[in-house]
Amino acid sequence: MSLSPPLTLVPAGPAAGTPPLPARHRRWLLWLVAAQVLFVLGVAVAGYATAALGRTITLRTEPVDPRDLLYGDYLRLRYQISELPGSLWRGAAPPRRQQAAYVLLEPRSDGDFEATGIYPEAPTTTGRQAVLRGSVQEVWRRSLRLRYGLERYYVPETMSRRRRQRRRLRVTISVAPWGQARITQVDTLRE
Repeated sequence: MSLSPPLTLVPAGPAAGTPPLPARHRRWLLWLVAAQVLFVLGVAVAGYATAALGRTITLRTEPVDPRDLLYGDYLRLRYQISELPGSLWRGAAPPRRQQAAYVLLEPRSDGDFEATGIYPEAPTTTGRQAVLRGSVQEVWRRSLRLRYGLERYYVPETMSRRRRQRRRLRVTISVAPWGQARITQVDTLRE
């Protein structure tokens, strides 16, 4: 009976012939990982700060109710302030597609906000006014179509069955002083 020699374990490390990373490259790699972590944390903090520090406004909308196979049920929202008359444009030059647009909102008697002006740069507000940042999507002869980044709202599966009926909605939005906006609540209006 022959005995085989005992196995020896070799510690894992760089493959033979490959030099280890120089200290300068390791520092860059650490900075890159730290930057990615800070970016993710910054996005999360900005979302919470928008809800905590932002001004709450309500807008009326109508749902267009699609289903996305990857993400589940969501409401695609079309706000009353998504298509506005061109007469509200306050810029010196005519609006262009993909241009930033700042919509000045004022409260109506029922508490919802309506657009009173569209500006190419953020206007100053007074009293109860609010500014919502968007972008120009289409320019027609007498109107503009705007997008705010608030057109999609994901809902739980149980709630989506109740929302299948096309009913008017009231959307509560929190608008931060730096222009970021976030949907905080969606309610069905009684007709």
